[in-house]
Amino acid sequence: MTGGAVAAASVAKSALAALPEPVIETTAMTRPPLEPSSGRPYRPVVTLNGWTLPWRMNRGVKEFHLVAEPVQREFAPGFKGNLWGYNGQSPGPTIEVVEGDRVRIFVTNKLPEITSVHWHGQRLPPGMDGVTGLTQPGIPPGKTFVYEFVARRPGTFMYHPHADEMVQMAMGMMGFWVTHPREKHPLIAEVDRDFCFLLNSFDIDPGSATPKIMTMLDFNIWSWNSRVFPGIDPLVVRHNDQVRIRIGNLTMTNHPIHLHGHEFLVTGTDGGPTPKSTRQYEVTQDIAVGQMRQIEFLADEEGDWAFHCHKSHHTMNAMGHDVPTMIGVKQDDLATKINDLVPGYMAMGERGMDEMSTMRMPMPKNTLPMMMGEGPFGAVGMGGMFSVVKVRRGQKRNDYSDPGWYQHPPGTVAYEFKGEVPSATRKGSAGGQSMPLTKPVEATVNVRKPRGHSGH
Repeated sequence: MTGGAVAAASVAKSALAALPEPVIETTAMTRPPLEPSSGRPYRPVVTLNGWTLPWRMNRGVKEFHLVAEPVQREFAPGFKGNLWGYNGQSPGPTIEVVEGDRVRIFVTNKLPEITSVHWHGQRLPPGMDGVTGLTQPGIPPGKTFVYEFVARRPGTFMYHPHADEMVQMAMGMMGFWVTHPREKHPLIAEVDRDFCFLLNSFDIDPGSATPKIMTMLDFNIWSWNSRVFPGIDPLVVRHNDQVRIRIGNLTMTNHPIHLHGHEFLVTGTDGGPTPKSTRQYEVTQDIAVGQMRQIEFLADEEGDWAFHCHKSHHTMNAMGHDVPTMIGVKQDDLATKINDLVPGYMAMGERGMDEMSTMRMPMPKNTLPMMMGEGPFGAVGMGGMFSVVKVRRGQKRNDYSDPGWYQHPPGTVAYEFKGEVPSATRKGSAGGQSMPLTKPVEATVNVRKPRGHSGH
């Protein structure tokens, strides 16, 4: 190959001996940051429930080896999915390079169909862009292709197929890419902790393990790096650390990501670092489909702080979309009659769905309750896209181990009031109106959750 201006090319059998040995990961643990062993130094990222792909230096070129293959991924203890991914996991490993690095990525296809890799957001020769049929032939099963280009700009990127996307991305084929700045950058601050993860989603029926690839909107598994709460690791930081979190969205809808207890700045997108004049403090950032966002904050409030998508259905697991709303419906007589036919039947939803977080009912194999997780004060009642940012004074630099639950100082936890409760002020009127009605209407309606799930 010359330069990198040629198309991604197949590797001849005679050259296979020169391939970097592929590194395979089989667990869903958050691995420590991979300190650079060669090339220019940088502060490495921590991939939430993931890892960084090692490389080798070959005459000044950083060489990586990705293997596209079927994988089994644990979403949380008790629930695994039959997915497609890279190097034993979905998402695949994070690739970290430095601005100006020449990179060479070998991609071996162990899938049953052709694939390719698109380097989302990168400036590179069109023949390296990875769009099957347009910029390169597809990588046939059993073959290895090579991509080579210079990482021209620093920032937060991702990679994914541009071949049979509906199937391959629905099966979990994606990964993170971070290009660190070559030198001090006026718009890229130095941080103490740098995390990254991808938003992805699946439709997996309870009791099964393979995603339904034809689903467009009715997903029931909303995940970060193919993990769901309580299987998502906490983001552990030291008090007063400057923290960066990089997030990419490869689901089919947007996600308003919300952090408790702190305000953050959006310092980068997939287009690069944002001008300082455009930055403003937020506590929620919406991330659209195919977008990357980079947020930064000073972790100056100790505690365990919730970090989650603010779409309430995205913080639930194995959600049944066609379950009717039963709030206020008395089910005692009905439950008794059904129990005669189905011993052990339990009526649900009469008082809301919180009881789901503490019920222990029989379930199909390989699935999860809709709401789960145990905290220091009882059931958390969450799932899906939910984790915790743990800020601790005693945490050592570069120590990412879980410090356990936060010990609240006396008098700083909400408590039950034992005295006489004063009467609450209530307003009976619904308020005014922009213009008077010509004929008053008296009507009472029963509110029911829509059965469809479009626009989720």
